[in-house]
Amino acid sequence: MTTKSFKTRYLFIAVILLLFGITNAMSAEYKAMQGVESADAVFDFRISDPTTALAHLGLIHTMKNDPNMAVNGSRPDIILVFIGPSVKLVSTDRSGFDPQEQKTLKQLAEKIADMNRDGITFEICMVAARANNVDADTILPEIEKVENGWISLVGYQKKGYAMIANF
Repeated sequence: MTTKSFKTRYLFIAVILLLFGITNAMSAEYKAMQGVESADAVFDFRISDPTTALAHLGLIHTMKNDPNMAVNGSRPDIILVFIGPSVKLVSTDRSGFDPQEQKTLKQLAEKIADMNRDGITFEICMVAARANNVDADTILPEIEKVENGWISLVGYQKKGYAMIANF
């Protein structure tokens, strides 16, 4: 066996062991989830930086299938409401963003489409869209338009959804 082949196999085994350890650590139960009757959540999403927003969307997406979020065998209902400057990130009009940000916005749009296919719901506050000069016709198709995002947040909270501020 060559030295390079040995190193490659060793690295592969090390990565597998690391992932196994991470998976076991991640599957640990949360005391906070014991006795919970619903893990449905609504996110007040206001992040305006494309890179940070993409990272947060990825984390939220993992929640949908996390076994710790399953209650009575059901996966949680997750909703994101785009409010404030975050509304600029979900428009097909990417003017005002530099080339790297535009690339990230393309990935963000793909992530939203993936999340939507997995049952995550999206809304956008049209008051915020108008205040940030986002044309309604440029909003990604997976996102439902609501006049006032705060009204949605109130409604979901009254229905038992946990509200998570994502600023």
